[in-house]
Amino acid sequence: MNAERLAKLQSQVRIGGKGTPRRKVKKVYKTATNDDKKLQSTLKKLNVQPIQSIEEVNMFKEDGNVIHFTAPKVQASVQANTFAIYGQGEEKELTELVPGILSQLGPDSLASLRKLAESYQQFNIASQNVQTETSNDDDIPELVENFEVTSEKKEEEEGTTDAPVPEEPVPEAPVSEVNKVD
Repeated sequence: MNAERLAKLQSQVRIGGKGTPRRKVKKVYKTATNDDKKLQSTLKKLNVQPIQSIEEVNMFKEDGNVIHFTAPKVQASVQANTFAIYGQGEEKELTELVPGILSQLGPDSLASLRKLAESYQQFNIASQNVQTETSNDDDIPELVENFEVTSEKKEEEEGTTDAPVPEEPVPEAPVSEVNKVD
């Protein structure tokens, strides 16, 4: 490298004299507002127009979930086939939105709704079967006879009765002086 050019670069890096710290690198943080400004400028180039009075936007995903926007800001450019939707989106299941969005569903979404309903019915049937299986205690036999009465009858037939044997009291051991605690 050229010595003059190297000296010029070194002089730019060191601000003070010998022993001073080198200049600090300025870090530029990207914020969401910067991204929004860039997006707005790009959308202006596409000549988008705001669309008023849209209450909600629903985007249907492949897995059956829905991205739901309540009161979004919508801009559109029909010539560029571009739509921009601003707002807080929430991911919800299709079952949470069913009563209100039936008119919005297309053929694909209706098919996924049918599949979801069928799987729900199968799940309910399976859970009912499990409940009936657990309620039926077929493995445990029902008690038909009293076992005590049966055992007494057998003893009488054999001629032996088990009379209770009286227990003798156990004498207490003498307490020695060593074990006493004052």
